[in-house]
Amino acid sequence: MPIVDGRIVMPPLPEGRVLPVVTAPAAVLAARCGEVDPVDPAVVQLAADLLTTQRVSPGCVGLAANQVGVGWRVFSLDVSAHPKAHTTHGEYVLVNAVVESATRNEKSREGCMSVPDFTGDVKRATRLVVRGLLPGTGEEVVVETDAFEARALQHEIDHLDGYVFLDRVAGAHAIHPRQTYL
Repeated sequence: MPIVDGRIVMPPLPEGRVLPVVTAPAAVLAARCGEVDPVDPAVVQLAADLLTTQRVSPGCVGLAANQVGVGWRVFSLDVSAHPKAHTTHGEYVLVNAVVESATRNEKSREGCMSVPDFTGDVKRATRLVVRGLLPGTGEEVVVETDAFEARALQHEIDHLDGYVFLDRVAGAHAIHPRQTYL
């Protein structure tokens, strides 16, 4: 059972490496990522690398494979420490994820490690169902979520489809310089 007590139970992963994050306008960020075999050892290693890179990146709640230069449909996510998260499934990686349903759109501010100088107001569903596979086992997971985790999932799946949040804003008026807090 991949979900226990509302959290996704990840299979064991190898030790991860910290990878450099690609920034816009890198071509890999604008290309649709290809589906991969979730039990391929290279995919399993990438899953570990994404989690490791995410953990050492302050404020990062998700990281897609193309953000580290790899054009595969793989991303990591963990919104459990974010103050806007209501529902959280813990720290996990999904492979070949797709949105099954999305409802109740709401606009909110987003940022991204691949667009380090700006944030933007993006309209996204606040209720979401996503289906994906776990790296290492290929076991299917269905994530039903809301609020901030729903937003973060859509943000990462957008990356896999070749979009950054700037592609989703309503116009220049919805793009803002990133605030730096000391």
